[in-house]
Amino acid sequence: MVYAECVLESWLIKVKFQVLKNLHGKSIIHMTDPITDMFNRIRNAQAVIHPMVDVPCSNIKLKIADILQRDGFVLEFKKRGRKGKRIIRINLKYDSDNNGSIQGFKRVSKPGQRIYKKSKEIRSVRNGYGISIVSTTKGLLTDKEARTQKIGGEVMVEIW
Repeated sequence: MVYAECVLESWLIKVKFQVLKNLHGKSIIHMTDPITDMFNRIRNAQAVIHPMVDVPCSNIKLKIADILQRDGFVLEFKKRGRKGKRIIRINLKYDSDNNGSIQGFKRVSKPGQRIYKKSKEIRSVRNGYGISIVSTTKGLLTDKEARTQKIGGEVMVEIW
């Protein structure tokens, strides 16, 4: 009986390996948190002083890029590419010492643990020097906009 189990396990490993071998060259990467990936790409590009960074496109990332542009964290962004392979090209902003305008970020609400706050519970980031992006019923808003409109929601990320 033990020999049969060993042969069966060996056969299953070969089948799984063959399936993975056939998938080689195809995109099998599944991202669990694309928003964190977006900010990590921006942080890595700023670390080596790249003028721009490309991020895979989605509607929520476009809205986040719009908020970053409105609040002066990036110069501009553009949607590029064709259907299925669209990207967002973000032009990064630096000061005279080549320090990036985004000093850091903290992912508050994660895929494994969502964090929701009422409008009165949303606090300012770094005494007003940073922003929070809040997902509300009226779309993505900054923490200041959510407090003035008295709307709570999911606090997605803090940026400073």
